[in-house]
Amino acid sequence: MKLVFAIVQNDDAGKLQDTLRDHNFQSTLISTTGGFLREGNATILIGVEEAKLEAVLALVKQNCTTRTQYVNPMPPVMEPGELYLAQPVEVQVGGATVFVVDVAQFQKF
Repeated sequence: MKLVFAIVQNDDAGKLQDTLRDHNFQSTLISTTGGFLREGNATILIGVEEAKLEAVLALVKQNCTTRTQYVNPMPPVMEPGELYLAQPVEVQVGGATVFVVDVAQFQKF
């Protein structure tokens, strides 16, 4: 048995959970925060038999794509009277960070 930790952007979490449910995989969603932009993420926990691990990873990859987003950088510390015009910066967001760990024991009550 394996436990998959999939850290995905909030925009992808609902679609991923729906797809997992459609393929008869149970999951638990935990709201998390982090990453480069400090935006909301979702950590989805999926318990899966080793034989079905590749199917779960394929569903995560299929539903959590990267995309481009423009953000305004934080202004530097400046002296009073100085003018700072921020130029939007293009960054990649989305995708998934996935950890797969062995499960020593599994019980469901």
